[in-house]
Formats: sequence, C-alpha cells, structure tokens
Amino acid sequence: MRDLILLGTGVHAAEMVEITARANAAGAAWNLLGVIASGDRAPEPGTEFNGCPVLGTRADLGSFAHAWFVPCNEWPRPSGVPRERLATLVDPSTFVSRTARLGAGCVVYPSCFIGLNAVLGDRVFMLSGSIVNHDVRLAEDVVVCSGVSLAGGVCVEPACYLGQACTIRQNLHVGRGSLIGMGSVVVKDVPAGVVVAGNPARKLRDAPASVV
Repeated sequence: MRDLILLGTGVHAAEMVEITARANAAGAAWNLLGVIASGDRAPEPGTEFNGCPVLGTRADLGSFAHAWFVPCNEWPRPSGVPRERLATLVDPSTFVSRTARLGAGCVVYPSCFIGLNAVLGDRVFMLSGSIVNHDVRLAEDVVVCSGVSLAGGVCVEPACYLGQACTIRQNLHVGRGSLIGMGSVVVKDVPAGVVVAGNPARKLRDAPASVV
C-alpha cells in the first residue's frame, strides 16, 4: 500500500478523509497516515481530525518524504511538495473518460462527470456533481464548485474559481485568476483577473490581486 497524507485541516480536508476511505473500498490501496495542518486555527499535532491523526504542520513535511500527498483547495501555493509526490484523489462514483487526463494533486468529489479528451491540470479541486464535458481544458489550481457545468471545448486558465452551479457555454475561454459567481451563465469569453456574475454574466469588478 502507498502511504498517503492529506494537506489541510478545513472542512474539505475532512471530506477528503472520507473520499479516501471510499476509494479504498472500491479497490484503491492508500494507507492514510493522517493530515498536515496549516493556518492559525489548525488543530494541534497529536490530536484527531475526522478519525485520523494530525501529524504536524507544514514545517514537518520533510519528515514524510516517502509519502504521497494530496492538498485541499485551501492549502497554500506553492504546496511545498514536489510534483512527483502529489497524488490524485477521485471518488469512485465519478465518471472519468478513459481518454481524459488528470494532473497531479487533483481532488474530484462524488458524482462528477469528466468527459472525452478533457484535461485537468495539476491541483484542480472539483466539488460534487460538476460536469466537465468533452475537450474541456482546466489549467492548474482551478476550483470547480458544486454543480458547475462546462460545455465542450471550454478553456479555463490557472487559478480561476468557478462558483457553485455556474454554467459556461461551449468553446469559451476564462482568463487567468478570474472568478465566476454562483449560478452565473457565461455566454462570452471572460478576460483575466475579473469577477463576473449574473445571467448573462457581466463584469462586476477586478479580482483580488492575490488571486491573479
């Protein structure tokens, strides 16, 4: 079995503990060692986090060089982990086309769909019930919230945030660091570094500089 450590101690990391158990029940072979904490309100090392131990803080990553790691969406970037040690965690209820490609460090929640020739870059975080149709390209560090629907051929650049239940029409492009509001319907390209929302989606303001 491969030793696995989850990076983060927020609500999504707690759910990742359970996704790991579901993946193992379906035939994966992860030996979940525990979680690494980050942030001011993180639990203390040695305590328990959703049934598994808190192994330490980010400063302790070097003590587990043999393990594989999966970061939650709130884990700081860069992660502090070499790409070759990042694992990808996919809930067994999700459909992934055999022609799709998933990068290192991705997390895919239950009941998602990843279609023909779709590509997910490194550290894509995809919440439940989302649809990534054929030929979609998601670059690294994209967050896909619950119920998002991406039509075929959509291209999303790095560090974008796709809000819950938003829809993006086929063959559109979303620029780096942009945020799509909850429930928005995107019918034209979105430039880099903006916040858009509505039906049809319109620019509300520039995105925070830290995102871009």
